[in-house]
Amino acid sequence: MLSIEELNAFFDREFPHAQLIVDEVGEKTATIRKVIGPSDLRPGGTVSGPTMMSMADAALYAAVLNEIGLVALAVTTSLNFNFLSKPSSDRDLIAKCSLIKVGQTLVVGEVSLYSDGKEEPVAHAVGTYAIPPVRP
Repeated sequence: MLSIEELNAFFDREFPHAQLIVDEVGEKTATIRKVIGPSDLRPGGTVSGPTMMSMADAALYAAVLNEIGLVALAVTTSLNFNFLSKPSSDRDLIAKCSLIKVGQTLVVGEVSLYSDGKEEPVAHAVGTYAIPPVRP
């Protein structure tokens, strides 16, 4: 398992534009947050779909890396996304990932996204990551 500091340093180094914060990691889990700003909004003042989808993908990536180590070449092979309700544009977006299956070559997980402080999810995703054959 990796520390929160290691994962945050990895995301800051490899994806500085994403401005993600890893809040928690555990066995087959990860929670990340993003402070929502004007560049994350679409017309109408709601959080954009690409922002929410990238959050789901990043939460999956964090959970995968926490299980297999810092394998930068692990890649998304599928991401199925359901928008459930309008997220708050004035609250952080939280993505909570739980891995369902960790295999040798594929990892499957699900992610629920929330507006910070709200109980009901605003979106749900299921994704699969491919794991490269050579690991550190």
